[in-house]
Amino acid sequence: IKDTTKTVDELVKEATAELGEKISIRRFQRFNLGEGIEKRVDDFAAEVAAQTQVKAEAPAAPKVEKKEEAAPAADAVKVDAKLVKQLRDATGAGMMDCKKALAENNNNIEEATAFLRKKGMASADKKASRIAAEGAVASYIHAGSRIGVLVEVNCETDFVARGDRFKALAADIAMQVAACPDVEYVNPSDADQEMVERERAIEMQKEDLLSKPEAIRAKIVQGRIDKMVNEKALTTQDYIKDTTKTVEEFVKEATAE
Repeated sequence: IKDTTKTVDELVKEATAELGEKISIRRFQRFNLGEGIEKRVDDFAAEVAAQTQVKAEAPAAPKVEKKEEAAPAADAVKVDAKLVKQLRDATGAGMMDCKKALAENNNNIEEATAFLRKKGMASADKKASRIAAEGAVASYIHAGSRIGVLVEVNCETDFVARGDRFKALAADIAMQVAACPDVEYVNPSDADQEMVERERAIEMQKEDLLSKPEAIRAKIVQGRIDKMVNEKALTTQDYIKDTTKTVEEFVKEATAE
């Protein structure tokens, strides 16, 4: 690409002649961000309007008259759909949660963000079920250039992907992979099931278990299999920058933030 008058093969041959040693390209890996993930394009303004309409059409609950005049309800605050999108992009929270936060805080983005962050980790598991097709491909090259890692880390919005916090998270994950040579997959559920069943069969026939009742043997073997699977999963490893938490817990904390 830097000199279209020659091929890559010719480039390598020239470098070989200059350096006096054989040079060969062994392998490469190309990552296309979000490949294989179904992306969903939302019309946030229409979604907010639809949810508001449904709520307006719902039967109103009988009102109880109070002697003292009540403070204006959060629903009485008109929420701008653009602010809902902005808050959702910034926090990753659900649309109705963002709408409620803005209504409760008189359309103040900063206060609404603080309102949502008070939910902390309680909202992280809910976010895990949503589609995350944006994000970044991050790399880590260890000192001496003898270990290199590429990882794809996904999030829901391009807005979050461009932020420094997300970029730092992706870089930390790449470093984590480099520091864990035994890791083979992301989550325990990603383990090759044929391999798992093969190992289970081997464990069931080990001499130290043959004298035990089959039900007891099965429980012991399951414990051994779980340990083996977890040792090869990225998310169950101790986070290298804070070993009091796992990689999964580290990612959940970032999700909540």
